[in-house]
Amino acid sequence: MALRSLNNALPDAIQRPKKVAKVSAIPLDKASSPGSVENMNPTLLPNAADQSSEYIVSEDLKPLGDPEARVKTLREELASKNWIEVCGALNDVRRLALHHSSLLQPILEQVMKIIEKSMKNPRSALCKTAIMTSADIFHSFGHLLMSMSDQTMILDNLLLQLLLKASQDKRFVCEEAAKVLEKMAESIPRLPLVNKLQPYVSHSNLRVRAKAGTAISKIVSNMSYIEMKDFGIPNLLQIAAELLNDRLPEAREASRSIICSIYREISQVTDTKEDNGDGAAVAVLWRDLCASILPPNRAHSVEKIVFL
Repeated sequence: MALRSLNNALPDAIQRPKKVAKVSAIPLDKASSPGSVENMNPTLLPNAADQSSEYIVSEDLKPLGDPEARVKTLREELASKNWIEVCGALNDVRRLALHHSSLLQPILEQVMKIIEKSMKNPRSALCKTAIMTSADIFHSFGHLLMSMSDQTMILDNLLLQLLLKASQDKRFVCEEAAKVLEKMAESIPRLPLVNKLQPYVSHSNLRVRAKAGTAISKIVSNMSYIEMKDFGIPNLLQIAAELLNDRLPEAREASRSIICSIYREISQVTDTKEDNGDGAAVAVLWRDLCASILPPNRAHSVEKIVFL
């Protein structure tokens, strides 16, 4: 069979060059128009938070030039809907707390409510600034806040927010909150502070329980036997026993720390003549103490921690 000629085959499709879109330069008279990048709202630009907020450590906060005038405008700025403006106002609250505390004291309660509200804000920059502000407030007004808390829930509410923020996943926020919780004991009396923290050991949020337990354990580790006795050694043992079986390792570690701190102080006040240097008297006293305060299963678990 003769082969068919291929000369009449259709030619390959001709590929036409694609049109290239022309990019024209923005005229100079339009470069400054309301829709241009230069005139866009900075809060809509990427990384605006990083560019507009700054985290100043307490040591670098300088006194205000005219603190009396600043106090008059402070509340209005703290109530602003512009979060960057609120951050600036909170930094001035910190300056007032550290260098002009007498001027801040009359409006302290209102300021504390705004700090609590700012901690709840989803903007991490504002939240962290509020946490840093609370640290300076505690530093300057620790004893006063404790007396205020007898009349209002202001300290309790702030404490809960710190525990929640210390429990969240945003690292630079949770680390700052944890730092504040640790430093609170330096400014606020220990025993009332442990009283405030104790209810959160039973909180429904397991991370809050762990953070509360850690905060208590660090306070207890610096207590003397007299302080423990004043607070109530049975109360401390019950806190430790509750945390010992918690799901989070952090809570269990806090429990062990509390137990060892109590045992350390009991050992130091036990009569060395009765002890004969072998620790037998302390061990008996410790066993009897746990058995008299806790249910049998918990008493045994707590008792053996110090001998592990």
